[in-house]
Amino acid sequence: MAAADSPSAALRRDLCSRGIRLAGKMRADVVDLLEAYVEQQGLDASASVAAVEGVPLAAVERWDEQTGTQRLLENLAAYRAFRALLAQMLEEQREQLGEADAGLGRALAAVLLQVSAFAYHLEELLRLESRGIPGEEEDGPPPPPRLSLFEQKLRGLGVLRELAQWAVRSVRDLRQLAKPGPATGAAPSPAENP
Repeated sequence: MAAADSPSAALRRDLCSRGIRLAGKMRADVVDLLEAYVEQQGLDASASVAAVEGVPLAAVERWDEQTGTQRLLENLAAYRAFRALLAQMLEEQREQLGEADAGLGRALAAVLLQVSAFAYHLEELLRLESRGIPGEEEDGPPPPPRLSLFEQKLRGLGVLRELAQWAVRSVRDLRQLAKPGPATGAAPSPAENP
């Protein structure tokens, strides 16, 4: 039986396919949440937000040279960080508004749940690849210093924007990983690059 037809290759493709659907749904929900967040927080949707401390950037140099394992590990680290950041946003949202805007809190909680599920999904893919899963460093990055209400709003905007970009990158990474070809740990050849 060829390696591409092996049960583990078929399972990998299935897990990647499910992950692509999860990431697509998550991105759609994050975009909807971002619109509601901007409106509820009274922010300008086109506001420029500087890089936010603790928020992993989806942009990467030499994406096409990364191995499948590198892609999975970077995705896992990012979604673990987003899980901690979203939990912090949810807590701040509850402190600020209480039950005044339960809809936004529910939407944040739903996206947090999707991020957690996606991180678990990435762990399953790493297990399939027989790679060790890196342990979590406590619960992500240390809490940032106490921010003003406006700074919290801008940080939230930056977190949601970057999460939407990560969902796009995750789809690309999983599509690359699902392609039949060399082992996951090997970098793709130039002919295989997107």
